[in-house]
Amino acid sequence: MKIGLIADFVGNTFENSIINAKKIGATGVQKYMTTGVFNAWDLDDAKVKEVNDIMKSNGMIFSAICGDFGLDLDDDTIVEKSKRVLDKAKELDCHIVTTHIGHLYETEDARMEKIRKNASELAAYADSIGSVFAAETGTEKAVVLKSFLDSLGAKGLRVNYDPANLVMVAKDDPVAGVYTLKDYIVHTHAKDGIVTDQTRHGWLEVPLGQGGVDWDKYLMALNDIGYEGYLTVERECGEDPAKDIGMAVTFLKEKLNALGLKLG
Repeated sequence: MKIGLIADFVGNTFENSIINAKKIGATGVQKYMTTGVFNAWDLDDAKVKEVNDIMKSNGMIFSAICGDFGLDLDDDTIVEKSKRVLDKAKELDCHIVTTHIGHLYETEDARMEKIRKNASELAAYADSIGSVFAAETGTEKAVVLKSFLDSLGAKGLRVNYDPANLVMVAKDDPVAGVYTLKDYIVHTHAKDGIVTDQTRHGWLEVPLGQGGVDWDKYLMALNDIGYEGYLTVERECGEDPAKDIGMAVTFLKEKLNALGLKLG
């Protein structure tokens, strides 16, 4: 397994964030491609070359690109937007684009039908260009997500596995979920959290090792299914996210070493 982080949280410019990510100890980064100067529509050939040169000169790669526009897949406008991100990610030598696709229900209705239709189109498109669109684990349990993915019958839609989301929101077991979704996991977020009545959401994101994810069992589960991809640290809150990200990278390296798991 390899350790990465979300570049947006560790620098005020792209180049600065890549330099900082390398200093922290990551070998790859995930980057949002939906807003700001790094959005898919402003990345012309010159900008793509500049980005690729920065990545190459620092020995870094993109673990994934984030294509989350804050829209569920029942919104038809998301399809063409997501295809654009898939295309641009490919130019940056990245074949994984992650997003939230919206809460999935076990019962069928017009909304689920629309989500399935758009998901199928995006899966087919991603597959046609040798990429994958990765749905992040979120509000539904792992078995519900697996059932949905199985129903598509397409290789282009996979999973960005976030164990904290399963703990905090879905109230699911993130270790068991690895085995449930083993055929679909292509990228993971290293994040932790707890269920609490002290916030309006009913959950709270916390630094790695301080939440409900059993990291020993979780990492061993990933190893059991043969996962060799990225553990990408995501820390969106707290007083000093960059400091927490650095601590998380150290935490993961120590855990992998203690468990006898090889670091890529």
